[in-house]
Amino acid sequence: MSDQAFDQAVDYVIVGAGSAGSVLADRLSADGNHQVLVLEFGGKDNSLYIQMPTAFSIPLNKPRFDWGLYTEPEPGLGGRRIHQARGKVIGGSSSINGMAYVRGCAGDFDEWVELGAKGWSYAEVLPYFKRAEDCLYGADDYRATGGPLGVCNGNNMQNPLYRAFIKAGRQAGYGESEDYNGYRQEGFCRMDMTVRDGVRCSTANAYLKPALKRANLRLEMHALTTRVLLDGKRAVGVEYRQHGKTVRVHAKREVILAASAFNSPKLLMLSGIGPAEHLKEQGIEVIHDLPGVGHNLHDHLEVWVQQTCTQKITLNGWLNPLAQLWIGARWFFFKSGLGASNHFESNGYIRSRAGLQYPDLQYHFLAGAIAYDGSSAAEGHGFQVHLGANKPKSRGWVRLTSRDPAAAPEILFNYLHEEEDKQAYRNGLHLTREIFAQPAFDPYRGEELSPGQGVQSDDEIDAWVAETAETAYHPCGSCRMGTDSMAVVDPECRVHGIDNLRVVDSSIMPSVTNGNINAPTIMIGEKGADHILGREPLAPSEAPVFTVATWQEKQREGAPERTLKA
Repeated sequence: MSDQAFDQAVDYVIVGAGSAGSVLADRLSADGNHQVLVLEFGGKDNSLYIQMPTAFSIPLNKPRFDWGLYTEPEPGLGGRRIHQARGKVIGGSSSINGMAYVRGCAGDFDEWVELGAKGWSYAEVLPYFKRAEDCLYGADDYRATGGPLGVCNGNNMQNPLYRAFIKAGRQAGYGESEDYNGYRQEGFCRMDMTVRDGVRCSTANAYLKPALKRANLRLEMHALTTRVLLDGKRAVGVEYRQHGKTVRVHAKREVILAASAFNSPKLLMLSGIGPAEHLKEQGIEVIHDLPGVGHNLHDHLEVWVQQTCTQKITLNGWLNPLAQLWIGARWFFFKSGLGASNHFESNGYIRSRAGLQYPDLQYHFLAGAIAYDGSSAAEGHGFQVHLGANKPKSRGWVRLTSRDPAAAPEILFNYLHEEEDKQAYRNGLHLTREIFAQPAFDPYRGEELSPGQGVQSDDEIDAWVAETAETAYHPCGSCRMGTDSMAVVDPECRVHGIDNLRVVDSSIMPSVTNGNINAPTIMIGEKGADHILGREPLAPSEAPVFTVATWQEKQREGAPERTLKA
């Protein structure tokens, strides 16, 4: 393919200005030596709904900010089609997510190594988490200050229910962690969020917008990338549509896809890289048969366990228009108050059974009984915990529905296909009820609202989960990192069999972490940048990590102070 076929040339083209793409934009342009172009299908992030932490559920459902993707009918969820919100805006999903900052536990990354991602152990990725971070609590062996990404606890658990949840976890025998993003994930702890000075700290705010002051970095918005341009088995550029025109850009060094767990595999397949039979079905010329593209897709589900609160202290008391006006005004003028928090201010990580070395269940605790998207709330006062079984075995896929780059892909997660995934929720509900039954909640606990006392047997729990579980918006794995025949990228994020092409986003995760995936995706961007620039990786950490000594025999450290009556 000759140079004359291109409209312009740069060193690096990054497709996607999201959680990883914005990090790459900053790091690859930092020394001023390389011309970097970032292509983003969305637009600006200057909406108050994006920048005000408490309003995060609003952009999730706005076509201006969300790709509007849905799964195929999910057999494990009663045939429901699940909305998979993905950020269509600078900052990507970090501009519309719940801002939870959860790195995952050490075992997650050691599992990546076992699955073929050499160089991505916990000791090797911890320095990249630290490089990204500006932690309000200060620096230690696990946390750092001075990085681009602001991390704090919102309103410091002023509502007593947040502390009651932590105390209940301790009373149930799980112990308390000083920092679930540090030495010990297992246990109960205050929860971190990506908020700085009361404002969402998306990767657009943290990385991209400061970097755009550089002359060697350019951002093109409302640009739909249609394919990677190849010369044989070498990526030489990309083609995109913008304002009715088609533009072809030559990448003198590399093309980097950071377009999401849905759009990165989609772009590979549109470019002739993927499972040969599927590409032929779509009438696409097979440039490189790479069978793993689009496979290994998985996600976190979560269910809400809700209780009535006997004291009028919950967020449900702030849902009337006058109260919301007050919250908005205080945030607008002072960047403080309830508007400055995502309201997930305490959390917990436990093991669903003995024999697991690391936690597989996650709790987000909310001092209110309200749907995640704000669409419904319990009458009166209540509180809830979001329960996620976070190490699912079930796997699905992303496929093309058309050769048209504007067409949505076919998405199926196969949620709850594996029996182990169902059992984790059965165990999880019983364990959650036991936590809520502890003395710490005695001053607050009313009747159980959801699922309610009518849900007890395995069949009843399975039906409740199938009817009510929602995505936690953590899709990953569809361009898996590894060295086997189904891996898509190698441990340096290079697409197998194609030169000068990498994927750097959540799609390369071999398996999902035990927690929200925005922090690991930002870490992937940080580490991926060093691989792209050919730099020596940061020195591995020697910081120790916690495991319960009796994990093979015991589901938790200690004995509960109180258990539910039979």
